[in-house]
Amino acid sequence: MELDPETDEYADNEADTRRSERASKRTDGREHEDAAADVTPATAGPNSSPTTATPTAENEATATETAASTTEPDATVTFDRTGIRAGFLKTIPVALGVGGYGIAFGVLADQAGLSVAEAALMSATVVAGASQIVAVELWANPLPIAAVLVTTFAINLRYSLMGAALQPWFKRLSATKVYGSLFVMADENWALTMRSLKSGTGHGAFLLGSGIAIWLAWVGATIVGTVAGGVVGDPTAYGFDFILVAVFLSLAAELWEGRSSLLPWTVSLATALVTAELVPGRWYILLGGLAAATVEVIRRGE
Repeated sequence: MELDPETDEYADNEADTRRSERASKRTDGREHEDAAADVTPATAGPNSSPTTATPTAENEATATETAASTTEPDATVTFDRTGIRAGFLKTIPVALGVGGYGIAFGVLADQAGLSVAEAALMSATVVAGASQIVAVELWANPLPIAAVLVTTFAINLRYSLMGAALQPWFKRLSATKVYGSLFVMADENWALTMRSLKSGTGHGAFLLGSGIAIWLAWVGATIVGTVAGGVVGDPTAYGFDFILVAVFLSLAAELWEGRSSLLPWTVSLATALVTAELVPGRWYILLGGLAAATVEVIRRGE
């Protein structure tokens, strides 16, 4: 049978049109699949692998931020009145104990022949109970200046270790803020400050506020002890010599972090006891602290 040329041409055109429509549908189908694949991470079910990709990236970002905040504790440290107030109020109970020890120092200073003004000036400028008591014990006429300097230097070297422990938080503070705070740093408020900073409060002024509380109690108690020195007599008869031990025991309980604290504390105690027996003077304080610090450095691989 013969086909009409016009009809045959029309049939060919219609076939071409159908083929183009099918190709267009296949192309549209692939585009829809690609679009669905792009949306899948936000809408797919829990068993879909693309779904877990985005949360994993978020978790990795969170972990990175957490690690950064851990390695850089100073990033959120502030220095304001809130920190000063927090440090002052937190330290009041400890300052009362320090005050009792200050009375004992005042009595010893009076017995050594220091006036009220001299004893108060020493407490206000030195702010170091252990070295002040040792200096008073060595007080004589003429004054053994070399012995006093060497002994107090050995005792107070521990403050270099304590200051180094604060460096990660204090390194971005101004020199005025740092050294103003370090001036009133004592063992007691240093321990409380470390506790506060490690808990993440970010109160860089905590040391200053707590130091002010310690300083007021120490100087005031020194004046009381010196004035009442003749009445009190031997301070050990009233247990004043144990006050500092009691304060440090309470601070040790605050700083106890479980079994991880046992090794450095034991090493420090053993080193201090052996040094006290073999080396004259007060070097056992410094060497005990150095031994504990060495153990921590070795254990943490720093």
